[in-house]
Amino acid sequence: GSGSWRRSRLRSGAPAHRQFSSGGAYPNIPLSSPLPGVPEPVFATVDGQEKFETKVTTLDNGLRVASQNKFGQFCTVGILINSGSRYEAKYLSGIAHFLEKLAFSSTDGFDSKDDILLTLEKHGGICDCQTSRDTTMYAVSADSKGLDTVVGLLADVVLHPRLTDEEIEMTRMAVQFELEDLNMRPDPEPLLTEMIHEAAYRENTVGLHRFCPTENIAKIDREVLHSYLRNYYTPDRMVLAGVGVEHEHLVECARKYLLGTQPAWGCEKAVDVDRSVAQYTGGVVKLERDMSNVSLGPAPFPELTHIMIGLESCSFLEDDFIPFAVLNMMMGGGGSFSAGGPGKGMFTRLYLNVLNRHHWMYNATSYHHSYEDTGLLCVHASADPRQVREMVEILTKEFILMAGTVDVVELERAKTQLMSMLMMNLESRPVIFEDVGRQVLATRSRKLPHELCALIRSVKPEDIRRVASQMLRRKPAVAALGDLSGLPAYEHIQAALSSRDGRLPRTYRLFR
Repeated sequence: GSGSWRRSRLRSGAPAHRQFSSGGAYPNIPLSSPLPGVPEPVFATVDGQEKFETKVTTLDNGLRVASQNKFGQFCTVGILINSGSRYEAKYLSGIAHFLEKLAFSSTDGFDSKDDILLTLEKHGGICDCQTSRDTTMYAVSADSKGLDTVVGLLADVVLHPRLTDEEIEMTRMAVQFELEDLNMRPDPEPLLTEMIHEAAYRENTVGLHRFCPTENIAKIDREVLHSYLRNYYTPDRMVLAGVGVEHEHLVECARKYLLGTQPAWGCEKAVDVDRSVAQYTGGVVKLERDMSNVSLGPAPFPELTHIMIGLESCSFLEDDFIPFAVLNMMMGGGGSFSAGGPGKGMFTRLYLNVLNRHHWMYNATSYHHSYEDTGLLCVHASADPRQVREMVEILTKEFILMAGTVDVVELERAKTQLMSMLMMNLESRPVIFEDVGRQVLATRSRKLPHELCALIRSVKPEDIRRVASQMLRRKPAVAALGDLSGLPAYEHIQAALSSRDGRLPRTYRLFR
């Protein structure tokens, strides 16, 4: 070891100390003053916000190009499209799901997915496609030097996919597998989110299925996809967004590859584009299911019943969006065995009032989904099937309390947590990319983080009470999964939410 080596050095009479760099050339110059003869360093400075502005240019065909400067070697560039399951009212349900799986397959310019990946690899790039209910996003992260190649590739992937029979067949298998996986997961959250949207917006827009229903898997073919693409993949519904790129360069690439190209489905005009606005209906969606076999390991997973109760909030374009986001943060919550820590929100209401007081609750979490024309604030909870009634009542009471007094300390804590989450998430390039893209797609401009923080800071207790009371006037949306023998009637849940204290009406049975 080094110890024996040191001993032998000492024994051999070698000097046991070494000259440090402070001796020698510049005697006695303190580290706080510059060395003589060394050029003055130029440090980066923070000068106002104009450096962070998001630049937006609209091309002649209506396509918007948005960029955000960010220093570093890599950039994230992508195309966001107003397309998703909410636009499938006149089509077979499941097209957006198929398109997500078909992304980055063969195109006019690339013979296969491998071709695309190899091209990206030359620039250290990776690609991904994600669909939500209202947006489809094709994105690439790569070295900034490869910007031209990347934009060319994106244009090809979005506008000139081959959609061969073989690829569609592979996609059918992938979709089938994903549906089976969705139903087998011990974590029911994705399935519940699907159900609560279906309950809240019966048969319209964001209530339509996000995942392809089994019966449609075989029906979706190239013809169906093309008829959808013709209407929704149009330049006026797209944004090319880039983070870590020069705006002028991005615009130049967009002109080169995205102007005047004829897409694979021809150039006929888009005819029946769905412009319907989300209609909140409220209602209940139940899925009776034996959840006793979802355990993956030898120890049985506790059999749980999952409930989600939601109410309409507002769209992200309205001013009340910020108070709702703060309210969602105030509710917080999580699983009963998520280990808390700073920033985990262990002081949120669902922890303090629900999980800490009722040891039998396995989960209580608040979610806020928001869209261009509506929003949904919901709370998910899970417990043993025998305690479903009690669990529902605990949730309805929490909803009523939202419109009650708001503690100033609790409000400040939620605001600080929301701001810190916002700022911490925006440290990462893909998140900035998505933020730029989505905001420009929806509003043609972007609110910068410091503007959002100012709005969050200005939320007052009365704003929270106001948005909560407004929300409680609507019919609830309820999703229930598992053994539902103890589930109260929908009318009773509705009555509890419009009562003063959130209690369920007492039901007297003849035989207890």
